[in-house]
Amino acid sequence: MFLVFNKQKIVTYFVSVLTVVLLFFVASTLNKKDEIVETSAGAERLLPIYNVKTEEKKIAFTMNCAWNADDIDSILETLEKNNVKITFFMVGEWIDKYPEAVKKINEAGHEIANHSDTHKHVNNLSYEDNVKEIQSANEKIKNITGKDNKLYRAPYGEYNNTVIKAAKDNGYIPIQWNLDTLDYTGITGEEMWKRIDGKLKEGDIILSHNGTEHTAEALDMLIKNIKEKGFEIVKVSDLIYHDNYKIDINGTQIKDK
Repeated sequence: MFLVFNKQKIVTYFVSVLTVVLLFFVASTLNKKDEIVETSAGAERLLPIYNVKTEEKKIAFTMNCAWNADDIDSILETLEKNNVKITFFMVGEWIDKYPEAVKKINEAGHEIANHSDTHKHVNNLSYEDNVKEIQSANEKIKNITGKDNKLYRAPYGEYNNTVIKAAKDNGYIPIQWNLDTLDYTGITGEEMWKRIDGKLKEGDIILSHNGTEHTAEALDMLIKNIKEKGFEIVKVSDLIYHDNYKIDINGTQIKDK
């Protein structure tokens, strides 16, 4: 009986020790997983500028150029009539197709900015390929205008840390938007205005596109309505801060005090 009792105690003790070891191993593994998640979640997320915190009643109006150039003359005429200068974000391939349109926009005093070379899904590209997209488009802009521009808007509004870093490392300020006309969907000017009316505030950046069904014909109305709200329409470079700033988690650019 004595031997049996001791064997039972030994077995029980062994099982207990093994259970403790297993529990410790599982706990250690979970802790390591938690550390990985925490490290991943704690990584800094780089952001473009969506809008600007300012007390000045200024709004930047932007127009992406990636399709045709049929409406450029009409758009420029409307902008001149309203004494407004805006920012055109141009794709390199669009510049190749419509160099005369680029010249007209530049000569009219508008800002020409970078919208990549081939309008790819840049989140799928390497750092090096993102840099190439930016630099190739810049060369095409510079060849026509003689100017370097340091504003970059990624195609489709896509970005990740690689995209933002590629832009910033090459001296570009990534620009997004916080108000979208959705003109590329074919909606009317009145529908575009309903999207932004009531939301306008100082420091907003508005997105539009040329080459759409109704943008050119709606532009005069949109400009007049924005001005009637008391806002001045400016180029992006005249809205943003170029140094001593930070960008909050919402993409709002804030001047450092």
